[in-house]
Amino acid sequence: MDITGSPVFVSHDSILLSHGHATPRAFVLFHGLTASPRQFLAFGEMLFARGSNVIIPRLPRHGLSDRLTTELEGLTADELRAFARATVATAQALGDAIVVVGFSVGGLLAAWIAQNFEIEGATCIAPFLGVSWIPHALTARAARATLAMPNQFWWWNPLVRERMMPAHGYPRFATHAVAQAVRLAGEVFTSARESGPQARDVQIVLNASESTVSNAAARDLARIWQARRTDGIVLHQLHGLPPSHDIIEPDRSSALAARVYPTLVRLVDR
Repeated sequence: MDITGSPVFVSHDSILLSHGHATPRAFVLFHGLTASPRQFLAFGEMLFARGSNVIIPRLPRHGLSDRLTTELEGLTADELRAFARATVATAQALGDAIVVVGFSVGGLLAAWIAQNFEIEGATCIAPFLGVSWIPHALTARAARATLAMPNQFWWWNPLVRERMMPAHGYPRFATHAVAQAVRLAGEVFTSARESGPQARDVQIVLNASESTVSNAAARDLARIWQARRTDGIVLHQLHGLPPSHDIIEPDRSSALAARVYPTLVRLVDR
């Protein structure tokens, strides 16, 4: 990868914030399901200003200009896994040490990488390891049932539908894509029960008032990891935030992002 020149942003594609040379630490920021790299741009600029190169890759089948595309229904766990591997390989040219940070499904990817790659650190923000209204023990069964049925597209907000903001993301999600993410989460749990994560430092960051993903599943993963390793695994719960899942998107709630960003910067760039 050519990392010379000025920071580059390509609409509907990955974002690279480069100092023109490899830095001591390089950050990989994974956005959430149906979002795009722009979700993490403001946060990435904060890390860039602190001296690190930053790459915000576009998840497979995301970030297309047609916000009502049906492309997302084809997303698979295999595709996400291959994407994560390729992203780690790309990031190796950007810094001496790699730190991955992910939100929601991006947090799941950060967890998968933490489990499988010897990197400096991984921070999983509100990771998608299950949904809040399905008991964790039943999540895998629900995913199999979902994949056995035809895919459906559900609006994130049925009242505003395609008018939902931010404009850089999709206003609806594919049920099969969610079920495929559950499959990948199951792989993380299976592997974690066999061995601890390979990343040196691993953090899980939760909104105590989470409204969508399963905090119980995230706490279970933290306990499994901590049982395998006595150091380097930390669970943070953010209190005092409103009931919300997306706590990082300034185009959705600039006030909420402004409250959360300083804490997240301190956690990931220590």
